[in-house]
Amino acid sequence: MSVFTANFPKPCGRYWLQFFRNIACAVSLFGISASVALAVPSYARQTGADCASCHIGGFGPQLTPYGMKFKLGGYTDTDGKDGKIPLSAMLVANWTQTAKNVAEADKVPRYDTNNNAAVQEASLFLAGRMTENIGTFIQATYSGVERLSSLDQVDIRYARTMELFGQESTFGLSLNNNPTLTDPFNTLGQWRFPYTSSDFNAGYGPSPLVESLGGSVIGVNAYTFLNNGIYAELGLYDTLSASTLNKINAEDIGQFKGLGTYWRVAYFKDMKRDNFQVGLFGFNARVQPDRNDLGTANNYFDLGVDGTYQFLGNREHIFTLNASYAKEWQKLNYTYGNLAEADNLKNNINQFRLAGSYYYNQTWGATAGIFDTRGSTDRTLYSNSLSGRPTTTGYLLQADWTPWGKENSWGAPYANVRLGAQYTGYSRFMGGSSYLDGDGNQRRANDNNTTMLFLWMSL
Repeated sequence: MSVFTANFPKPCGRYWLQFFRNIACAVSLFGISASVALAVPSYARQTGADCASCHIGGFGPQLTPYGMKFKLGGYTDTDGKDGKIPLSAMLVANWTQTAKNVAEADKVPRYDTNNNAAVQEASLFLAGRMTENIGTFIQATYSGVERLSSLDQVDIRYARTMELFGQESTFGLSLNNNPTLTDPFNTLGQWRFPYTSSDFNAGYGPSPLVESLGGSVIGVNAYTFLNNGIYAELGLYDTLSASTLNKINAEDIGQFKGLGTYWRVAYFKDMKRDNFQVGLFGFNARVQPDRNDLGTANNYFDLGVDGTYQFLGNREHIFTLNASYAKEWQKLNYTYGNLAEADNLKNNINQFRLAGSYYYNQTWGATAGIFDTRGSTDRTLYSNSLSGRPTTTGYLLQADWTPWGKENSWGAPYANVRLGAQYTGYSRFMGGSSYLDGDGNQRRANDNNTTMLFLWMSL
C-alpha cells in the first residue's frame, strides 16, 4: 500500500473513499427492496445473445471469452434495440443431508440437525447498461435460512474501449463491495467452484482475508485489458461503517487502519476453439477487529497464483480446468497482543483449489474439485482442532442438468433452470480426521460428508 500512496496522498484517497462510501450507503438502502446480480437473463435480453454465449453450460458463473469481454466492457454491450429493462430475479432451493447429525450447538437456528430443505436465497438484480459507458451488476438477496435481506454484491462500472498503439484496449473503473467480485476470469474466491453450496455444509476451512470481505467493504478499482491479452487491475478498499453494515445485514470484520490494497495481473490467450489464462493476485490490509478499541491492528498480506483452461470446440463438448493457490501471512498484533486469543504473533494460511468440468451440448454437466486448506499450528486460535491446525481437505462432485438457457430453448431468454446433485467429502476437518464439535465432543471429518440436491433458476 505504501508504494501506491506515495503517489496518491492518503488525505486524497480517504476523501474519495468517503465519497464512494456515501454512494454505497445510498445503493444499499435501495438494494434491500430492489437490486442486482451477474450472469443473469437481463444481460441476454440486452445483448440479444443466449446465456450460453457468455456462460459455460448455459448457466452459472463460468464465463466464455465473450462473457469475459462483456464484463470488462462494463456490462454495456447491446443489440441496439430499445426497451430493455435491466432487472432479473433468481431463486436457489436445496435439500441437504450430512453423513451424521450435527451437534445441537452447530445446527442452523430454526432447522434440524440433519435432512434440511430450504429456499436458500431469493435475489433481485439490477444488471445491465445504464449509459453508453456505464453498467451495473447489483444483487440484493433474501436468505430463507437466515431470514434476512442483504445487499449481496455491487459492481458499478465505467468502461471505454479505444485503440492504443494500433491495438484494441479496454480501460475501466469499478465501484464494488468485494475484491474478487471484479475478476473477469472467475477463478478467484467469489466465483470459483462450487458455484452454489448449501448453508448447511460444514465449509472448507479458514480463508484468506481477500475472500472474506464480501459486502463488508467498498472499493474503487482501475483496470485495463490490453490487446485482448494482458489484464491489470489495482483497487483501494475501506470498510463500511458499522451503521451501514447493520442496514444491509453484512458481517462486520472491524475497521481498516488505512486502506486495503488489491491488485491482479493476468495473461489471457483466446485461440477460438480453446483459451487459457494465468495470473497473479494480491491483497494487504491492517484490520482493527474491535471498532471500540482502535489503534492496534492485525496485518494481513495475501499473495496468489491462478490459471484456467477452456476447450470450447464447436460447443458440443466443453472442458474446463480452473486452479488457484493463495498464501496469507498474518501478524496478529491485536488478536495475540491485546486479546491473547492466539498462541502466535505470526501465522499463515495456505489454500489450494482445483476444479475440472465437462459439459455436453451446453446441457449435461459434471464437475469434480478438490479443496486443501492448511496453516500454522495455533491451539488457542483454532480451539476446536485437536492438532491446533486448521487443515481442511476433501473433494467435491457435482452432476447437473440445464434444460433451459440456450438459444431456442423454452422461454429463452427469460427461463433459466439448473437441477443438480452435489457431494462433498472430507478427509480432514480443522486439523485432522477428527475434531471437536460445538458440544465439545469428538467428531470425525467424514461425518460432515454432505449430499445436496438443488434447484437454481433465474429469469
